[in-house]
Amino acid sequence: MAFILIIETSTEVCSVSLSKDGNLVDLIESGEGQNHARLTSVFAETLLKRNNINPGELNAVAVSKGPGSYTGLRIGASTAKGICYAAQIPLIAVGTLEAMAKHVSLNHEKFGIPFEGKTLFCPMIDARRMEVYSMLIGENGNILKPISAEIIDESFLESDLRSNTVVFFGNGSAKCQNVIQSPNAIFLSNINASAQYMTELVWEAYNNKHFEDVAYFEPFYLKDFVATVSKKNMLG
Repeated sequence: MAFILIIETSTEVCSVSLSKDGNLVDLIESGEGQNHARLTSVFAETLLKRNNINPGELNAVAVSKGPGSYTGLRIGASTAKGICYAAQIPLIAVGTLEAMAKHVSLNHEKFGIPFEGKTLFCPMIDARRMEVYSMLIGENGNILKPISAEIIDESFLESDLRSNTVVFFGNGSAKCQNVIQSPNAIFLSNINASAQYMTELVWEAYNNKHFEDVAYFEPFYLKDFVATVSKKNMLG
C-alpha cells in the first residue's frame, strides 16, 4: 500500500491531492488566485488529517515541476521538499503539461473526443497576452513537439492540423480559440492544472523509482522566454 501526497501550484489553481496505489483518494483545491503561500501547506495538512494519515505514513510526495508561475512553482517545490526532508521519503516531479495531456488522452468519451482518426493533444498554460507554454503529444504519450514558449498566431500547428485532430486545453487555450480556425481543432474548457490529473504519471514514476534529489531539485520555469521570438524551442 502506497500513499502519495501530490502538490500542483504551477498556475492560479492551488491543488493538493492524496493517492493510494495509483488511485485518487481525496482532493482540495482553490482557483481564487495567487494565494499559494497561504494555502498549500494548509491544504496538505487538512488532507492528511481528514484521511487519518501522518506525514510519516506517506511513501512519497509529488510536485508539479512546471512550466508555469515562477512563484507558484517555488512554493510547491519548497512545501514538497519540506515534507520529504521531515519524513525522509522520496520526491517525485512530473510535468504540468504532460499531466494534463495524460488525463485528457485517457478520457476520450468524457470530453467528447472522436475515436476515429489520429488525435494529438496540445496542453497550454497561459503566459501573457497571446503567449502560452505548450507542447504537442501523441495518443501513446510520445512527445511530438517539446515544451516551448509560443506566441500564438494562425500558423500555429498548421501542418499538424491538416491531417490530425488536435485537442487544445488548459488555461491558455481559450484565448487561442479565435486565432486557430482549423476545423480539426477541438477546444476543451475547464481543464486546468490540477493535482488529480497528476495521479497516473506520479504512480508510474513511483513504481519506476524515478525520484528527484530533494536537496537540488528545481522546477522547470522556462524563464528564458523571449517575447519577441515566435515558435522558438526553448529546450534547443
